[in-house]
Amino acid sequence: GNKVYQPQAKAAPPVKIAYILNTYPQPSHSFIRREIAALEAAGHEVDRFAMRGPDVPLVDPQDKAEAAATQYVLAAGGSALARASLRMMLRAPRRFGQALRDVRQAARRAETGLARHLIYLAEACYLRARLEGSGIQHLHAHFGTNAAMVAMLCHRLGGPRYSFTTHGPEEFDSPRALSLGAKTHHAAFAVAISQFGRSQLCRWAAPADWPRIKVVHCGIELAKFPAPAPLPDGPRRLVSIGRFVEQKGQLALIDAMARLRESHPDLHLTLIGDGPLRGAIDAEIARHGLQERITLTGWVDEARVTAELGAAHALVMPSFAEGLPMVVMEAMAAARPVIATYIAGTPELVQPGETGWLVPAGDVAALAEAMAALHDAPLPALEEMGTKARTRVFARHDVAREAAKLAQHMQEAAR
Repeated sequence: GNKVYQPQAKAAPPVKIAYILNTYPQPSHSFIRREIAALEAAGHEVDRFAMRGPDVPLVDPQDKAEAAATQYVLAAGGSALARASLRMMLRAPRRFGQALRDVRQAARRAETGLARHLIYLAEACYLRARLEGSGIQHLHAHFGTNAAMVAMLCHRLGGPRYSFTTHGPEEFDSPRALSLGAKTHHAAFAVAISQFGRSQLCRWAAPADWPRIKVVHCGIELAKFPAPAPLPDGPRRLVSIGRFVEQKGQLALIDAMARLRESHPDLHLTLIGDGPLRGAIDAEIARHGLQERITLTGWVDEARVTAELGAAHALVMPSFAEGLPMVVMEAMAAARPVIATYIAGTPELVQPGETGWLVPAGDVAALAEAMAALHDAPLPALEEMGTKARTRVFARHDVAREAAKLAQHMQEAAR
């Protein structure tokens, strides 16, 4: 009857982290803001460093608060970066020489050339100096682009260990030019946001580095998605959310709406977002005479996005290339079915016939067919799809749970 004492394993201590970002905050980067907030809520301390500020006006108050909390490297000016580089070269010539060799190798693979990479080295030198005495234990970059390069160079200069999250599709369009293999090799670990993304990183990393490539999903704050609004009565409404750029496929979506103009005259589409293709989208809407059928809102805040999802029967994402879109998660959390293209990580979340429809990217006929099927489906069938969608995304994309995974990887790297 004697009990053997089993000591409880101590919880790993909080980590002090620096997030290394390129242009931050951006309206389309709310997932970074949520991840940071979840880490902070769990007791970790996060400092934000970005190379530059947002390149579009900020609408959401949460983005404005992030901008106020972020330290901007390039705002220090060229002379400050040059002084930091000179000090690093004098204080740690061997480390500086190694980082310079890394830069030359990366520049040979890249399209941007040596000058751009020397700027990354100067940014890393400045960051390394700023981190001196800060207690920062780990650097984490989002996107495998220049922010990950700055984090890698900072580490090579004697700074903290680092990790980075790849999202796609941009990183996987130019894996050699971005030195994804080298960034993965020198990292404590690398993160992909889907199993598909992990497979793409494995393509460019040495097989010995594969075990350090982790999957951490982008997440949603479950508390922000209470009991969902019931699907509205009346004509079917679709909403699409994203930047107006080629890869998002909005022009194909307008073509699909034009094909349904006669057969489904009450189907309505709301496009949320803006970008370089705004003029082309306006012109296509006018050419097809769809001004009464398609509403454009521009960029709106999170509350308006929630309201638009509540007024819609489904989200439609006609993308040609993606990572794993946050708006798909948000729509599913709002108990809305999703029409999406069969690309990247999307099929890991959207299940055909269960939580929505998947169509081949660029196939306008298939997209129009799925939109017609949604239009014709009875409301109870759409409600059942929405309920399954909500259950699935809650199980897979809780930001608190995913941030805890990320922090655990950081703690394991420390050990």
